Amino acid sequence: MATTPADAPEDIDRDAAARGTVYRTLAAVFRYPDEEFHTAAASGALARDLRRCLDQTALAVEAPTLATDDDYETMAARYNDLFELGYSEYTDRTDGSLDSSGPPVPLYESKYRPDQSWNDVNLDLARAYDHYGLEIDQDRRDNHDALRYELEFAGYLARREAVAGEDAALARLDFQDRHLGHAAAGVADRLADEPGTDVYGSLGEFMEVFVRADRNDLADRLEGRR
Repeated sequence: MATTPADAPEDIDRDAAARGTVYRTLAAVFRYPDEEFHTAAASGALARDLRRCLDQTALAVEAPTLATDDDYETMAARYNDLFELGYSEYTDRTDGSLDSSGPPVPLYESKYRPDQSWNDVNLDLARAYDHYGLEIDQDRRDNHDALRYELEFAGYLARREAVAGEDAALARLDFQDRHLGHAAAGVADRLADEPGTDVYGSLGEFMEVFVRADRNDLADRLEGRR
């Protein structure tokens, strides 16, 4: 799943490039799982690739321990139960009343921002993406605050930092403070409260730790220049 930046040109920032690879990988693993992801997670290849990327950064973050006995169908069902399917039960069978809720772990920032409206969160993200000439994939269109889009954008900014320098790093720090930090912490907290998360619990914890460590490192380096 992850590809290390070992063959990157000598004139790029390898630390930033490696962080971008981690973000891109996290964006992939929080999509509906395909068989490639299942194989990488079950075989240990995903954990090894993440470890190689982390070794190229200055961050004191351990790679997740990804162990699963799930076959592919079970992993896909687990993803649906955690992130996609809501819960419904009849509260009054005489009139058919239903009590419905969303999935236990929504993969959208706005679900963890009671202080902000859905519109404000998504409009701010749309402006951020548009500033860099980025658009939502029309074939897989989703809300701008989808976790995978935010992780992809953080990865894009890290890779941009690797070749273009400090301005992209400043933008990533601002983006983490305004958006991604809230989404990562919210998802990780919900996963920690859920039983039977298997590999997704480890990935959620790792995501939150990695995002926080990246943000704090950027703040230490750049805070006086925002």
